[in-house]
Amino acid sequence: MTTSPAQDAPSRDTSASFLGPVDLTGMDALFSAEEKQLALDVRALVDEVIRPNIADWYDRAVFPTEIVPELGRLGVLGMHLHGYGCAGRSAVEYGLAAQELEAGDSGLRTFVSVQGSLAMSAIHKHGSEEQKRQWLPRMAAGEAVGCFGLTEPGAGSDPASMTTTARQEPGGDWVLNGTKRWIGLATLADVAVIWAQTGEHGDGRGVRGFVVPTDTPGFSAEAIAQKLSMRASVQCEIRLDGVRLPADAILPADSALGLKGPFQCLNEARYGIIWGVMGAARDSFNAVLDYAHARTQFGTPLAAFQLTQAKLADMAVAINKGYLLAHQIGRTKDAHGTTPAMISTGKLDNCRVAIGIARDAREMLGGNGITLEHSPLRHANNLESVRTYEGTDEVHQLTIGRALTGIGAFTAAGVRP
Repeated sequence: MTTSPAQDAPSRDTSASFLGPVDLTGMDALFSAEEKQLALDVRALVDEVIRPNIADWYDRAVFPTEIVPELGRLGVLGMHLHGYGCAGRSAVEYGLAAQELEAGDSGLRTFVSVQGSLAMSAIHKHGSEEQKRQWLPRMAAGEAVGCFGLTEPGAGSDPASMTTTARQEPGGDWVLNGTKRWIGLATLADVAVIWAQTGEHGDGRGVRGFVVPTDTPGFSAEAIAQKLSMRASVQCEIRLDGVRLPADAILPADSALGLKGPFQCLNEARYGIIWGVMGAARDSFNAVLDYAHARTQFGTPLAAFQLTQAKLADMAVAINKGYLLAHQIGRTKDAHGTTPAMISTGKLDNCRVAIGIARDAREMLGGNGITLEHSPLRHANNLESVRTYEGTDEVHQLTIGRALTGIGAFTAAGVRP
């Protein structure tokens, strides 16, 4: 005898889950009360400050600098770092904060990522005690903003080919020359961590990081305009024209030698993206789920149509898998650390999933979906950038491929490790 699933297997009530109706697999139980409360605290800020204003900020291409002190008071700036005024929270807690921020807008999560996972992490991991004491407490409080200058106009996925140089003069001073592009927050920043070739070694091994106050003569930044993505955010081009720094401006730790220095920071930022994009996906899902109940066509709510339910089901399943992947990587990071292949697996697939969900949600909204009244197309446009920065799909595929085969194939000849 066959039975009807619709009659005999009623849906589980997911309203009690802090992740909302998308939580089909009981993910709420994976997190402690403290972890969930942190996520809800961040959500409260997003609901109060970001949601009422994000359409206007996005339309006018404005990043709201007034929220920076609020983020500092909330403790999300460098929140995974310990000491120096940082919150010292777990990787999972950082991930939960990231997904709540990106549910508001990718630009908001990007600010927290550039400030904490890139600029602050570089100083925390590789800096001198003086550099840490000078910058980290102010950055954690939102009193100072940082940026991270690695990418160049001709060196994106291949930072070893950067042309920015740092030359040490006989008296010990360093002189920096070059151009950096697609650098988040640079026009807002008080300090920049700049990576440059010192000429000591070839093939990226001579790359070193420098702590550069942005009021140093020769440092200039200009915002990149006319963007179709990340409009409520700031990406810039930096010009370094004979920027003179004292000898102690260099990041001194052995961990900062060569490209392993910036790559350690990039993996912190990539980790945050694994969670963050799931927030954008969840927000897109919630937007279209609400719309499907409210919108009536042919005398019937959209939610009652089989095709609508099929699409919602596919979205929800994909979001659950994305969160479970993020959770696994986060718990592993807290327990004993991650590998580059783990980070690349999460960044690659969760970005793919999130952008697909945002696009599908926009389609389900019909013509109304192209307006800023609804979030999915804004999320989809932002995710085009998120999918590209901190490593394109291809970079992450090759990172995973190297882990699987033991062969680095990052050049045409496949010889670079």
